[in-house]
Amino acid sequence: MTVAARPSSAPAVAAGGGDVLTVQHVSASYGPYRALFDVSFRVPAGGVVALVGSNGAGKSTVARTVTGLVAATEGQVVLDGQDVTRLPAFKIARLGMAHVVEGRGVFSTLTVEENLTLAFRQRGGRGKLAENLERAYQAFPILGERHRQTAGTLSGGQQRLLSLAKVLVVPPKVLVADELSLGLAPVVVDAVYEGLVQINGNGTALVVVEQQVHRVLELATWAVVLDHGSVVYEGEPGGASAAVEALMVRREEAALAGVAEAEAESDAAGAAHDRRLRGHLPHLRRRHDRETADADDGPGAGGEPDAEVTDAER
Repeated sequence: MTVAARPSSAPAVAAGGGDVLTVQHVSASYGPYRALFDVSFRVPAGGVVALVGSNGAGKSTVARTVTGLVAATEGQVVLDGQDVTRLPAFKIARLGMAHVVEGRGVFSTLTVEENLTLAFRQRGGRGKLAENLERAYQAFPILGERHRQTAGTLSGGQQRLLSLAKVLVVPPKVLVADELSLGLAPVVVDAVYEGLVQINGNGTALVVVEQQVHRVLELATWAVVLDHGSVVYEGEPGGASAAVEALMVRREEAALAGVAEAEAESDAAGAAHDRRLRGHLPHLRRRHDRETADADDGPGAGGEPDAEVTDAER
């Protein structure tokens, strides 16, 4: 189903940039179930691409496919000029792709500082560890206050901030953020989006998977709308809102049509039952007449009750 034709204009590109991520005609499956169909879009260096759609549209599958967690069955994923379609996730990460997954994505038995230390040593080296920790605590003061607390005991929102802090200090080329605001209080969502703005300000391109459409479109420079695993809109964020609203209207109309169809089928079944019942009425009347006549012609009809019959009945 196509909601709007893709515009010919391209997303805004940061100065000196180009496309840092290109997804070309990608399809993907979970076993026999095909989840993506010929998905294509581009992410400019330093840009912010919103990936929106309803539940089950394929947003998280796109995120997992471009980061190597789900293998593409067709098409190509290119990161900063290098084909990464067949690479495992850890190699794609080493080339500059970070993925903050839906959920919490932290080592729950380690402290906040131990989680950050693991990330910063790998990406920035031991020599900058203290400096990077300080930068993380300045960006998210709550993490500094709780640096000795085990990550599994943090609130859901605090764990999302910890995930963002890992990529804020040592910026990747591309950050794929999957449903970071899911289930969070509005004040925590604000903190998450402030973190995304800081990460983007450091030069990282963002692909933000989100259900809070209006919120993510305020941040985005380009938007992609998915429906049933296919791209139905790619263009300016303003057009994405209209595309999503059109999808919702069509789904409501389809649901109402389904209810009307079910009611029509029920009415038809009731009418058929009534016709069958009317067809049986003459037979039922004849049977009733015969039973009435037999009762009138039975023993003792028209006179005194027969004594033998009466005794037998007793």
